[in-house]
Amino acid sequence: MKKQLKKKIMSSVADDLEQIEIALKHSLDPYLELVQTIAGHILFSGGKRLRPLLMVICARMCGYGNNDLIHFSTMFEYLHVATLLHDDVIDQAKMRRGKKAAHHVFGAAETVLTGDYLLAKSLAIAGETGKMAIIQLAAKITEEMAQGELLQMINQRNPHLTETDYLTIVQSKTAVLMQAACESGAIIADASPDILKAVSNYGRNIGIAFQIADDILDYTAETHILGKQIGADLREGKLTLPVIYTLQQANPTERVFIEKIIQDVHFSHTDFEKLIDIMRTYNSVNFCLDQAKAFVEKARKPLMVIPETPEHQILYDIADFVVARDN
Repeated sequence: MKKQLKKKIMSSVADDLEQIEIALKHSLDPYLELVQTIAGHILFSGGKRLRPLLMVICARMCGYGNNDLIHFSTMFEYLHVATLLHDDVIDQAKMRRGKKAAHHVFGAAETVLTGDYLLAKSLAIAGETGKMAIIQLAAKITEEMAQGELLQMINQRNPHLTETDYLTIVQSKTAVLMQAACESGAIIADASPDILKAVSNYGRNIGIAFQIADDILDYTAETHILGKQIGADLREGKLTLPVIYTLQQANPTERVFIEKIIQDVHFSHTDFEKLIDIMRTYNSVNFCLDQAKAFVEKARKPLMVIPETPEHQILYDIADFVVARDN
């Protein structure tokens, strides 16, 4: 079913994805070749292009059909990649999308400055839309994402992090960008306030579901499929929902063990496998998957206020795929 769903989505958006890819290469025009090389290291290494795609689909659903739409949508991929470059330096991540993280190849300073360039590029494209609401939105989410990263950093290796705290971080770091992509599609189409609110709620809830599903994969996927080392989040001190829920359910002995792993950057493979066994005891992965599915349902409902279009089904399919994917 997972493969069939992916195939269905890809057949619906293949032309858009091709045009987004062309636009990303065309618009990336730094005068320094090094910036092009570093940005391309991650930008053209297999990203899903979900964020620009959401803007394109939502804009079309709201009646916008101008040729500049694909170009405008690239602002969200540039912004997304900028945050990945910065995050990998902060986290000292080893891999990204199946390759060495950029800072290990080109250096931390060069990688951070390239992220800055992509951030500026995304804001410049926002300005090209001529829509003050989109410019303000781009600035707002950039601010919020930075604070989300700081909040995550403050709570590094904190065994007392709650589900509420986790969702606050997820909203700021991940969901806000998908939410903004959907909102921008409605804004550029001059949609009504009710429709703008509906697509915004879709984007927010899809973003939360996406991140929960992503965090589950850190404990269930294989490295060559996931594109990064399994257990990387925990090794970097990031407590995500599978660990938070397991800590809540664990007995005192198990909790001591889990807290020890959280504090140990160099925990062993055996310790990680023991953690996975504890997660299985409390059915933690299924709990998290149910949470993700609940946010998918929250995402689907708001779209019902919008007159039916072919784009509705694509958004519904994307919502379902968010929790079915394996990378």
